[in-house]
Amino acid sequence: MNPEIISVIFIVVLTIIMAIPLGKYIARVYAGEKTMLDPVFNPIEKLFYRISRIDATQEMTWKEHLVALLVINIVWFMYGMLILLNQGWLPLNPDGNPSMTADLAFNTVISFVSNTNLQHYSGESGVSYLGQLTLMLYQFISAGVGMAMAAVLFNALRERTTDKLGNFYDYFIKSCTRILLPISLIVAIILVFNGTPMTFEGKDTITSLQGDTVQVSRGPAAGMIAIKQVGTNGGGFYGANSAHPLENPNFFTNIVETISIPLVSIALVFALGYYLKRKKLAWMIFGVMTAGFLLFLIPTIYFEMHGSTAITRLGIDQSLGSMEGKEVRFGSAASALWAIVTTCTSNGSVNAMHDSLTPMSGMFTMLGMQINAFYGGKGVGLLNFYIFVIIAVFISGLMVGRTPEFLGKKIEVREMKIAMLVFLLHPLLILAGTALSSYILYLHPDYGWLNNPGYHGFSEMLYEYTSSSANNGSGFEGLGDNTPWWNISCGIIMLLARFIPIIGPIAIAGILANKKYIPESSGTLKADTGTFGVMIFAVIAILVALSFFTALALGPIAEYFSMPG
Repeated sequence: MNPEIISVIFIVVLTIIMAIPLGKYIARVYAGEKTMLDPVFNPIEKLFYRISRIDATQEMTWKEHLVALLVINIVWFMYGMLILLNQGWLPLNPDGNPSMTADLAFNTVISFVSNTNLQHYSGESGVSYLGQLTLMLYQFISAGVGMAMAAVLFNALRERTTDKLGNFYDYFIKSCTRILLPISLIVAIILVFNGTPMTFEGKDTITSLQGDTVQVSRGPAAGMIAIKQVGTNGGGFYGANSAHPLENPNFFTNIVETISIPLVSIALVFALGYYLKRKKLAWMIFGVMTAGFLLFLIPTIYFEMHGSTAITRLGIDQSLGSMEGKEVRFGSAASALWAIVTTCTSNGSVNAMHDSLTPMSGMFTMLGMQINAFYGGKGVGLLNFYIFVIIAVFISGLMVGRTPEFLGKKIEVREMKIAMLVFLLHPLLILAGTALSSYILYLHPDYGWLNNPGYHGFSEMLYEYTSSSANNGSGFEGLGDNTPWWNISCGIIMLLARFIPIIGPIAIAGILANKKYIPESSGTLKADTGTFGVMIFAVIAILVALSFFTALALGPIAEYFSMPG
């Protein structure tokens, strides 16, 4: 077997093996049970609660959870704007990077607060070290917020009737300290020992082998890169992200970073099973997510390893696969794996340039973001999947002539309305944004934000809004995106696409939790079976196909069929 394929299988299998015990640990953390890290973090958390005067034992309703979520994000948004608009004269700026413009700062802060990390700037020249540290803090906050909301969902799905769903601050702090911080620390240490900088010194002057003098950017990179992967954030310290040799020095660090992307997202699925004591349900969800993931991964690896027939006819050797925009130290298969992992989750980091992917590979990366529920972001991936579960349960109930029920709670019109509004928001933001951009470009072709005309140019715009709405952050970088139009429009989309898909599922979960529990009977639809898993998969496939096929046909599909030979 090809060594590249063996490495891909190894990475995928190792990730799953590590996710199962991690899921059990996460369930214990959220359940308030004893863990090995309690002696370290209990005193720190108690001090934090004493200073902030927060009672972490006071349980909150779903509405109170959402108010707390929105308030802390508003505070961090204002602080981030203050830093980025003034970083030029603030401390920790040894390279003298200028302050951001208002529209770029708006886009950047929303991007990091929303766990998107869409970067319309290059890290080496666009942000000071103080700005990088602020954004690194947001990578913990945004991931912790998503995980806290997943914990609220876990609470709501328990077999009980209640309006009390735990404490937001307790879940949020524990997500950051007990889960994200330890894993990030391990990843950061591995990166440092493999050559990633972790310093506050400015650029270093080196002389290359051919005698050129080069300015090499440094900085506190290892810490930011670790949480960018572990928290499915994706925002890189350098402009080239994990294709940069200082962010991702070798194949070993590439394995570590690839595993870090989906690890906690997959572990949260198993945590759900342990928390609810419904392991079969967790395995069903994991099976559906993994089946979708593999349906994208396998053809993407095939297309990237076989390259383009048009290039072959030019006499160019493609024995290594389609290597345009890829790093030789990783190869085509590992780059394809990263591309699918980073877009099936809401990570968005890259170790190769997605704009250079073959047309169908580009389509699969977009589909991963358009579904946005095959593993997904930290906690939010489960919330998105929960919406598809609610829709599937409702349709299944109608098919057999029974009132739809999920885990002992009746799903009625109110919940379905919320679920459909949440689902329809995603294609609305993506397609409306792409349509407006296409129209503006048609009226003003001199704006020049596209490096590629035709089908691929359309794909670049479609990808940008897909990435923004999926809170992913990756891009087809043939797009000149640092303009007021892209900064503001993408910022608005990231904002709406982050918080409404959190508010909707939590509202549904809170409403259902308050309903009377109905014990299972012979007519109850069992949610932990393979049959129901197939039903969920069919619902996802049909809804996404109906929503996005036309746009994909105008972009990557048309590009694929227009290629000669």
